[in-house]
Amino acid sequence: MKKVKFGAAVLAFALAAAVVFAGGSGDKKAAGSAAGAAPKTVTWKLAFNQSIEHPQAQALLWLSDEFSKATNGAYKIDVNPNELLGSQAQSFESLRAGAIQMAMLGNPVVEAVIPDFAVIALPGLYPSPEQQVKVFTSGVLKPLFDKSGQFDFYVIAAVHAGVRNVYAKKPVRSPADIKGMKIRVMQSQLMLDTMNAVGASAVAMGQGEVYTGIQQGVLDGAENSEVTFYDLKQYEVAPIYSYTRHFMIPDVLVINKDTYAALSAQHKAIFDKLIVEFSARASANFLAQVTTAKQKAKDAGATFIEDVDAAAFQAGFAPVIQKNLNSDFRKQLFDAIRAVK
Repeated sequence: MKKVKFGAAVLAFALAAAVVFAGGSGDKKAAGSAAGAAPKTVTWKLAFNQSIEHPQAQALLWLSDEFSKATNGAYKIDVNPNELLGSQAQSFESLRAGAIQMAMLGNPVVEAVIPDFAVIALPGLYPSPEQQVKVFTSGVLKPLFDKSGQFDFYVIAAVHAGVRNVYAKKPVRSPADIKGMKIRVMQSQLMLDTMNAVGASAVAMGQGEVYTGIQQGVLDGAENSEVTFYDLKQYEVAPIYSYTRHFMIPDVLVINKDTYAALSAQHKAIFDKLIVEFSARASANFLAQVTTAKQKAKDAGATFIEDVDAAAFQAGFAPVIQKNLNSDFRKQLFDAIRAVK
């Protein structure tokens, strides 16, 4: 399987940062000891909605291998790509019910349960991908992640998932160009509001339906990173990619609350440490893959439009930002993110 290299600089500062983790309660009997005779392996099912070649999938496979080795085979994380365990919304329901143990999800999926997660996805919040990674590994999101402990899951990591841009069958250089276009977004009120604010007609839809939706004219286009654009071959139906740079919406790794609580103290310590490195690797893998994905999409016939009035888009998003800073908690979180150096 092809391996994706990650940036040493990004990984170095990320590993030096504190882990952002909402801890579980209890210390139940472990599946086995990290030393001594090999125990019976407990397999966790992990849902992932993109291909196994995706840079996040590569980091998840690394996490599975390292966790298995560090616990002497007590645990294995079975990574299921391509929505094999259902859409993100479906797999999240399965996780909360205990049918599966882990999932890599778009932030809006968690936002639907904990609306405060909208803050970390606000348009224009991060000046660069590198700055977003610093935020995610700084510890500043711990108060937000702690909120998930009130439910039947924990958010254990946030990772960079690309700068999102619009792609369609025509260029989109300004809000005037996107007016009335049916643009797919994730099932998120924030994303719907943001696209509608600049004149688009946003359509919430699962990722698995996007290709045929554009192909059949149900959609005029979509918005996502270069990696997803290429990885899911969406350039075949929407070949013009315009750098609107409107979102840097993270992906989050979640685990079933009972699954985490069942770990022994020793295995929790191992797992928590590996999650820090996973976050660094997943983000750095993604950053490294963007250039490759863009070139491969170009080679396949896609066109990339750089001369986009990003400032005009950001001006249109201002009311959406203010609408979502509607509590002291959200304002404080927003300010803390902006203050990360």
